[in-house]
Amino acid sequence: MKSITGQLGMANPLAKHLIVISYDAFSEDHWEMASRLPHLSKLINNGAHSKKLKSVYPSLTYVVHTTIATGVYPDKHGIHHNNPLQPFVKEEEQSWFWFRDAIKVPTIYDAAREHNMSTAGILWPVSGKSSIKYNIPEIRAIKNENQALKVLKSGSPLYCVEMELKYGRLRKGIKQPYLDDFTTKCAIETIKRKKPNLFMMHLIDLDDAKHVYGTDSDEVKQVMTRMDKRLGEIMQAVDEAGITDNTMFMILGDHGQFNVRYKVHLNNLLQEKGLIYEDNGEMKWRAYFQCGGGAAYLHIKQGDEEAEQLALAVIRDDMKDDASGIEELYAREELDHLHVGQSTKYMLEAKRGYCFDERMDEPTIVDLDKQGVTYATHGYSPDKEDYRCNLVISGNKVKSDYHIGDIEMVDIAPTMAKILGIDFHHCDGSPLNEIFI
Repeated sequence: MKSITGQLGMANPLAKHLIVISYDAFSEDHWEMASRLPHLSKLINNGAHSKKLKSVYPSLTYVVHTTIATGVYPDKHGIHHNNPLQPFVKEEEQSWFWFRDAIKVPTIYDAAREHNMSTAGILWPVSGKSSIKYNIPEIRAIKNENQALKVLKSGSPLYCVEMELKYGRLRKGIKQPYLDDFTTKCAIETIKRKKPNLFMMHLIDLDDAKHVYGTDSDEVKQVMTRMDKRLGEIMQAVDEAGITDNTMFMILGDHGQFNVRYKVHLNNLLQEKGLIYEDNGEMKWRAYFQCGGGAAYLHIKQGDEEAEQLALAVIRDDMKDDASGIEELYAREELDHLHVGQSTKYMLEAKRGYCFDERMDEPTIVDLDKQGVTYATHGYSPDKEDYRCNLVISGNKVKSDYHIGDIEMVDIAPTMAKILGIDFHHCDGSPLNEIFI
């Protein structure tokens, strides 16, 4: 990556320390409950807030977190999905966009390091092998890989070992609430001992609970209480580190979730038309849907115009049935407007109550209710109603109890830069100047 020092200058920082806490799936439907909890309510009263933070498309965790870190839309930063395209590979065996080198533009943590600021990250998506000084990246062993070794190779080895020796016993793989409890203990230790200028952490408990139990379950309410307790522990660590007056907090969600009744296995439609087929025991494709919950990319083999026309005909015919679950078929012109990456010409948006799945070993439409399965997911257009995210920014130089209103995810990175006193002018968004005193 080219050095960005020459492009960036320093302004007067509003805080010496910025703690960014991503609460995965923290969205407007849970604002009322969360805002009444003791620790978040304290930050709200001492800061600015919005429950109308608009995500990006598709609203998948790695896509959104890359926008948070870069201030640009997916069509510029290059992370179009959680996973690169891997046809016929089971979801649990797929590689993800784990590594920083997949991002095509500068990040806020790169800029901070170039200005001699210390940086820390715990389970921040797409941060493997990045410039973050104290880094435990979000990464997972697949197939025969060793989890501990993969984290060490992708993060900051000494820091990872130190945190593992101290708090690794708290973890039970990726199960919750243990994973977020581990992350929180590491955060407390890092804040007190390292005092990083920029600290970015990712808490996943809420997202996991919504996926499994639905958005309005008792389990989700329990997570909200756990979330607030963790936040209180982190606030206490800042206090004990003696940096409260020079610290700003930024708490934000990356996407909402919707409850799902019907799973639609789109690739069955293509297989029925011979666009996905078996050849000498090997599965092959001329057209293939890469699914992301509420949306799906239609990939066509390069130059295969016949496959493109056949696939579009299949989709349009299927959309005539209201029960198909397909709300929109977007072509490139609409995708350009939505700032979707250039990796595909077509994309499908699911109706609320439906989601898309790549698997081909089940019926085309599965009624989860009839199976007694509760499920919720994301990936939908950020323009859908009741799907915005929450944001709280709190600190001495932020207006008290200030309501921000509608904002975009691309505004987050330039706002971080404003707080730290870094010029970060390549962004698609703008700093939230109106919130500061």
